[in-house]
Amino acid sequence: MDWTPLIATHVVAALYALTIGPVNILRRRRDRTHRMLGYTWAAAMYYVCLSSFWIVSDGHFSWLHGLSAFTVVTVTLGIVGAVRGDRASHVGNMVGSYLGLLIAFGFAATVPSRLIPRLLASDPATAWFVGGFVAASVAALYLTLRPHRSGVRARRRARSLRPDPT
Repeated sequence: MDWTPLIATHVVAALYALTIGPVNILRRRRDRTHRMLGYTWAAAMYYVCLSSFWIVSDGHFSWLHGLSAFTVVTVTLGIVGAVRGDRASHVGNMVGSYLGLLIAFGFAATVPSRLIPRLLASDPATAWFVGGFVAASVAALYLTLRPHRSGVRARRRARSLRPDPT
């Protein structure tokens, strides 16, 4: 199997989901930034899962396709949990979905006959360029969405510089 536009976009979407996942999981605040990154992550996950059904070896599905079907369900349950305010369901389903993505990526990146290891061996510059582009665009997205705190710092500094009224 060779690189096709479907496989290339599948890999790029998986890299986005791999990169956004820990950013959103490890952030302490659950705010607008979390929601927007979450929407982007969920869209990438849905694309990765659904596109996988058109990526088959020798016309057969593999266990990865079962993982894709399961992940569509868990991401959907995670979104429903967030909408309903069920934090435990949301966190459990989203973190579980991310761990499934890590397992699938580990398999795709370490089995020598798969496309990613072959790309790394034959054209590492392209692989590094795509990885760097994804990382830079996720960083740009995060920096665009994050709350700007310069106003908060300036107000705190102004309060601390005021003379004490007593």
